[in-house]
Amino acid sequence: MPLPCLSGLTTSQVFTIVGGGRVGQAIADMGPGGDVVVTRGQRVEGPPGPIVVCTRNDDLQVSRRTPRVTPPHLVFIQNGMLQPWLDERGLGENTQVLVYFAVAKKGDRPTDGKTDVNPEGLTAAYGRHAQAVADRLHSGGLSCKVLGKKDFTRAMLEKLVWISAYMLVGAKHKVSVGQVEAQHTGEVSELIRELCTAGAAELGVELAGGEVERLNAYARSVAHFPTAVKEFSWRNGWFYGLTQKALTAGRPDPCPLHTQLLTEVGAV
Repeated sequence: MPLPCLSGLTTSQVFTIVGGGRVGQAIADMGPGGDVVVTRGQRVEGPPGPIVVCTRNDDLQVSRRTPRVTPPHLVFIQNGMLQPWLDERGLGENTQVLVYFAVAKKGDRPTDGKTDVNPEGLTAAYGRHAQAVADRLHSGGLSCKVLGKKDFTRAMLEKLVWISAYMLVGAKHKVSVGQVEAQHTGEVSELIRELCTAGAAELGVELAGGEVERLNAYARSVAHFPTAVKEFSWRNGWFYGLTQKALTAGRPDPCPLHTQLLTEVGAV
């Protein structure tokens, strides 16, 4: 359920943006002016308020370059399962954003990932600076919901399932996201259900229902996306970890189709 404003910040709030790539530049372009964009190797310094980390997952050690007073202001927008990494560093309650918009190339206007099932949009944020980020995205014509912890965790799981399932089935068949949705609907839907069930059990959340319909609809909205199994430890690797944990304990694999497909594409 969306929540009221958490931060009291408005669209005039300036950000420090770490990473000047497509997404980082797009977020800066939506702002009022005055953002500080920090590029590779620079110390993370800027105005008071949100520090939006727009790097690849494997570059998240950028948090070590921040002054000691800034960690609570870090905002993470990466794909994948960030929570264990954040928890290990005392950042578990930091603001996170699930991005359902695309930027084709640096300088382009973002395209919102609204779908025929969720015309209101799927982008969501949680945490101290969630409303500030939502306000910024709204100012750029994009959707963004501010969610509580439980709803955000459920939404985060769905996004993780989407990227893990679609990239894996697409890699198996060497096709795009749209071709997976149109030509391999049964296979990807079965995998979505499997990963949602296993992930919800691990995270202790209840599924809302309609996951297959929502995620397949999102695939139709980004049909041109290519597919590949990458950033394994942040994506499919989290589900494979559930498999390994279960098998080590003498329990059945909670993700047998996922394990089979990972083997077929040579990812494990």
